[in-house]
Amino acid sequence: MRFVEPYRVKGIVLSNVIELELPSSVRIHPVVNVSRIHKYRNQVKGQKITPPPPVIIEGEMEYEVERILSKRKRYGKVEYLIC
Repeated sequence: MRFVEPYRVKGIVLSNVIELELPSSVRIHPVVNVSRIHKYRNQVKGQKITPPPPVIIEGEMEYEVERILSKRKRYGKVEYLIC
């Protein structure tokens, strides 16, 4: 899932920059450009979509990846966009 949760807008910093109300568990900067924001649309009427639960293998949580859509190198680490 590319977009996980809806977040409230805390305030407008500039005409094209907003600050989001993010929980402490989210490790991104709360000030973002509006081009990175999308209107929240619930896919299933009245229900929140949740990702599938992990599978426990040898005591570790594992997720099944259907395919890799893209990858990038950021801060010396490779990040993958998966589905």
